Amino acid sequence: MNAFVELRFEGPCAFLTLKRPDKLNALDRSMIDALLESARAIDASTDMRVAILSGEGKAFCAGGDIAAWGDLPPLEMWRDWTRAGHRALEALARLRVPLIVVLAGHALGGGLELAAVGDIRIAESGVKLGLPESGLGMAPGWSGTQRLVRRFGASIVRRMALAGAVFTAEEALTLGLVDEVVAKGKGASRAHVLAADIAKRGPLAVQMIKSMINAAEGEDRDAPIEGLAGALTAYTEDLAEGRAAFRAKRAPVFSGR
Repeated sequence: MNAFVELRFEGPCAFLTLKRPDKLNALDRSMIDALLESARAIDASTDMRVAILSGEGKAFCAGGDIAAWGDLPPLEMWRDWTRAGHRALEALARLRVPLIVVLAGHALGGGLELAAVGDIRIAESGVKLGLPESGLGMAPGWSGTQRLVRRFGASIVRRMALAGAVFTAEEALTLGLVDEVVAKGKGASRAHVLAADIAKRGPLAVQMIKSMINAAEGEDRDAPIEGLAGALTAYTEDLAEGRAAFRAKRAPVFSGR
């Protein structure tokens, strides 16, 4: 996988951890690729019912490592760095199973964009959240002006992205940026309890509910709609008749059942 991105499976839960605390878990290109690979591995495991994403140290994630992108020419910045980040974050947002994000440290810039892919965010007291990119003369690049607006509302994103507002965990809770605030050091244990609660429920129902909520939110709208339609028709008499007619090289006689 990657020295700075750890994925492990324990029972029905996948644990995905950023492990670059000396750099505040800032993401380089290899870490972005590892996040994409991890999302694919979680989706490929039919035993998984829930996933937890967290970061080691005093920051959840400080965003993209400026050393990785700061000197890229404009076209390479778009073609390689920005698009790679989008692929990884979209794969995490569209995981088949619910994703719980634990913010035991600050989530800034691309770190907040990464946190936003979760279905549930648990923040520890003292954590700060913001989009500081405009202070560097740049714009959010990993859906900060898109997914964050859809999930949290334009007015909140404007305050962060345009004015540089940074919110505490408690302020973020009132604004809907996070779902729960717990005492420092309690984020992981709370996430484990919540993951166990999710894992007890009907896995197919949970996955379909997540998919439909994503569609309602504008996250991967086409695949959930077509997936549900495909599942509905998969066990109909009409499909059985269509397959039989194809094999027999005859015209099908559909019953509407």
